[in-house]
Amino acid sequence: MPQQEKNSPNIVKFKPESKVFNLTNLLISLIIFAVVFTCWSFFLGAQARGKEVSLSAIVSDISRGDYSKVAIKDEMVILSKEAIQNVGGTEIKTTQRSFALVQPGTDFYSVLADAGVDIKTLKNDFYQPSFQISIADIIWMILLSVGLVMMYNMIRGMQQSGGKLMDFGQSKARLLFGKKVGVTFDSVAGIEDVKEELIEIVDFLKSPKKYTDAGARIPKGVLLAGAPGTGKTLLAKAVAGEAKVPFFHTSGSEFEEMLVGAGASRVRDLFQKARRAAPCIVFIDEIDAVAKKRGTVLHSGAGEQTLNQILVEMDGLEDRENVIVLAATNRPDVLDPAILRPGRFDRTITVRMPDFHERLDILKVHAVNKKFAEKTNLEIVAKKTVGYSGADLENLLNEAAIMAAKENKKEITQSHLLESYLKVKLGRQLKNKRTEEDLKRVAYHEAGHAVVAKFTEGSSPVELVSMISRGMSGGVTVYVPEEDRSNETKTQLFAAIQSSVGGKIAEEIWFGEMSNGAASDIEHATDIAKLMVRRWGMSEKLGFVKYGNMEETTHLGYSYGGDRDYSDKTAELIDNEIKSIIDLAQKNARKILSDHKVDVDKLVAKLMEKEELSREEFNRVIEK
Repeated sequence: MPQQEKNSPNIVKFKPESKVFNLTNLLISLIIFAVVFTCWSFFLGAQARGKEVSLSAIVSDISRGDYSKVAIKDEMVILSKEAIQNVGGTEIKTTQRSFALVQPGTDFYSVLADAGVDIKTLKNDFYQPSFQISIADIIWMILLSVGLVMMYNMIRGMQQSGGKLMDFGQSKARLLFGKKVGVTFDSVAGIEDVKEELIEIVDFLKSPKKYTDAGARIPKGVLLAGAPGTGKTLLAKAVAGEAKVPFFHTSGSEFEEMLVGAGASRVRDLFQKARRAAPCIVFIDEIDAVAKKRGTVLHSGAGEQTLNQILVEMDGLEDRENVIVLAATNRPDVLDPAILRPGRFDRTITVRMPDFHERLDILKVHAVNKKFAEKTNLEIVAKKTVGYSGADLENLLNEAAIMAAKENKKEITQSHLLESYLKVKLGRQLKNKRTEEDLKRVAYHEAGHAVVAKFTEGSSPVELVSMISRGMSGGVTVYVPEEDRSNETKTQLFAAIQSSVGGKIAEEIWFGEMSNGAASDIEHATDIAKLMVRRWGMSEKLGFVKYGNMEETTHLGYSYGGDRDYSDKTAELIDNEIKSIIDLAQKNARKILSDHKVDVDKLVAKLMEKEELSREEFNRVIEK
């Protein structure tokens, strides 16, 4: 190749080839060869020995002449047998080996003589050295060693060229850009108030000069807080998709590493990449994994280093850099206060559960790629799914589509949607066999819930009464409020407790005793009563006071409990007040069921006939 001129801008410099087999590589090769040789020798020895058996089994086989060869190697006796196997109509001769260990200093021939074996009749009896290896085995070991050396050199070359294969300090954030984000605000239905706040972020990323000229400073960080499945990650992607900027997606757990300092190093690497890609968005999902309150048992030492580095990096972000940090969490209460101050996460946006109209919009978005029958009505599903998140609604439609496909139908019907609603809420329908006595008990239990709810002020209307087993329950009564409620009154909460105890009271009235089928009812009633007393100040004896640090989450989606911050005397008063609320609910439920025995019997008869009653069918039975 002709040499290029010295001043030419296109000069290509070639580095001399590195010597692969230098002294270091030679030593490594010898070590690898020794290790491979040792492992291979052990492997060959294991193959030659075969299966370990008792010494008496070996002696018994020799005495019967059931062997083809006996080999004595040091303190081991190896016996070989020839066997014929039929494989695909072809007879193949195989050799089966077994071995037994002999106590040190024991003469195996004496053992055979003591067992009555005539040593002169032994065939193919000879000593062999403990170690045997062929030329072919040596060649295979050399080839394997050379391959390992070449692999070592390849990895080393990748590291020297910047591959950093063993670099634990690099960020694992995934970079999405342009079409890869694939989400805009049109993909996010409902939660319009949240989208309005995030539109400001999008506008700043598109035209930052408009804000800086007015002396405004866009928030460095925005925290999205809300229950799981409400669309926090989707919203973050939508911001990047609308602004058409790079989107770094990572999670709090990805900063964690067994190596101390790796988390902080990854944070530095992530923000360095973000600055180079600015304007951009850094999204940290589940940030509570690394941003818990410092100085508590909630946080580890390595985690504090990672959190400190996040705080430093966010403080170091300049207004001109146009890097915005979005984060999501289900537990804003456990976050360190330092990360929530202005200049870091300036805004906390609560992403709440969708209301009826928002649920309907979400269902319509997820229904775009699905085929529905003509009379299918998504509004009915939206009304029933109070408390469902966007993820729950998407799952509901997906389950309905699966049901339709299993029935070889190309369209989703209303019955598929209703069955999917019950499956997501309560679990799969079980086809277990139950006795007549058990069925009747379940029917009275569910009828008790429904009738008490019907005649209790403030109770939500009964949507479904069923004695079909689903999930962990033998039957179920579903209540759906007429409209979404952001707050519940004391009367409505007490009505929910009274409806919960109705099943247990019905069993006591008609069967003389309760069963363990009321376990979930007890939990539900106790949770509400605890919240009324300890969180919502609805106890006259204990007053308008909060008790406990509200850190435990119940199946209702509320929090109570946590560290106790009250005296033993107050704890006794709380327990008594909770019990008195539930006792009063049981007293009222017993009176309602005693006054409406005819209604309960009619409802049970209808349930035994149809197993499941809708709201309209239930109301017709009770009003007759």
